[in-house]
Amino acid sequence: MSATTGLQDVSARAGGDASNRSLHVAIIMDGNGRWAKRRGMPRALGHRAGVNALKRTVEAAPELGVGVLTVFGFSTENWSRPAHEVSELMGLLKAYVESDLERLAREGVRVRIIGRRTGLAADIQEIIERAERRTASNTKFILQVAFNYGGRADIADAARAFAEAVERGEAKASDLDEAAFERLLSTSAAPAPDLIVRTSGEQRISNFLLWECAYAELVFQDVLWPDYGPEALSAAIAEYRGRDRRYGGITADDVAVAG
Repeated sequence: MSATTGLQDVSARAGGDASNRSLHVAIIMDGNGRWAKRRGMPRALGHRAGVNALKRTVEAAPELGVGVLTVFGFSTENWSRPAHEVSELMGLLKAYVESDLERLAREGVRVRIIGRRTGLAADIQEIIERAERRTASNTKFILQVAFNYGGRADIADAARAFAEAVERGEAKASDLDEAAFERLLSTSAAPAPDLIVRTSGEQRISNFLLWECAYAELVFQDVLWPDYGPEALSAAIAEYRGRDRRYGGITADDVAVAG
């Protein structure tokens, strides 16, 4: 089975009735620094505790009906943080892959890293490529890590790619529609998220999945990321399942009331 087929298999399970299909949940993992500050710890220890929360959440997600989990690991704006913190965040990606890659591979998890590869150190690029290569044929579950990612940057990169194709004579402006544009985004291999969660009580998207969030449900949870795990994820999914997704239309109940 090809790597692309594997993604299509999981994506296909994300279609259809939301009551019985697997979900794509995306999480803005926020609150590591505040968690550490409340405990009188360095921010770095908050980030390390956040890795443990990620492990708990990834392990629990399939049992809660999640087929794709996308997490915001490092944004294009995070480069403005102090150099020592940037270095810590880079090191945590390496540590997570080194400690969990073989387990993820055995459990059928496919790892994808979305975001810009340019500007990343050679060792980070190597570990990203190794994680993707090692898990390329897995089809049980997709873990996407948005790393050096920004929604605006991804849209700009897709627009540039299409413009370059036009310049090369490989496309015409009239070829561009929403479906064609989506295929150029780094997220194109997975379905759009059903649910976007932000932890820590903050209520904003912060440049995450700007194109893809068009019809996602948003849940904001007042829990700092290092404290996150199966119970919090289950609560977010329960809130999602209680909502009525119309996609711009109306339901049969709405028609009955209007009548």
